[in-house]
Amino acid sequence: MATEQELVERAKRGDPDAFGQLVTDNEKRIYNLALRMTGSPEDAAELAQESFLNAWRGLHRFQGESSFATWLYRLASNACIDFLRREKRRRSLSMTVSLDDETCERQVELPDQRSTPEQHLERQELRRAIRDGLQRLSEEHRQVLVMREVSGLSYAEIGQVLELEPGTVKSRIARARLALRKALESEGNLLDGIASVRGKGP
Repeated sequence: MATEQELVERAKRGDPDAFGQLVTDNEKRIYNLALRMTGSPEDAAELAQESFLNAWRGLHRFQGESSFATWLYRLASNACIDFLRREKRRRSLSMTVSLDDETCERQVELPDQRSTPEQHLERQELRRAIRDGLQRLSEEHRQVLVMREVSGLSYAEIGQVLELEPGTVKSRIARARLALRKALESEGNLLDGIASVRGKGP
């Protein structure tokens, strides 16, 4: 099986099958990023497609300083931020978010308590509150929380994507977590389990 680097080199030489494999390998995480950034499955699908198109067109500029996946994630993140800013200029951002838990590979970390229906409903409500809270954050805060809590990127990986120092990444995530907690508190949604909006540390 070809490595990512081999696929990139073949794609740079114009091999569409190699680029197709790169798309297949990354499409789920790019879609999930866009979904959590925008709250809209339709917008997420369009932004994911736009990101892959930009990657194909700009592949000659990819020099391999980071992995292809990290470079692609940066393109997608920037596309999402640009989209949100355009939307904000046109109208107030909708607070509606997708309620389809099955579309996201990794949720904000919550206790796994497989027990009563009441506890299951409580966890569903908490996830819903967190998704709603994410939509109320600034683009910058939403971006780092989605990268950390939903996509599971390390501080180093987030630093690569955003081209920031690790210390800056940590402080930005800390501020974003605080902003999310405040958003949830203001709606009365700060349940006991919200400590897992990762006040637990890195």
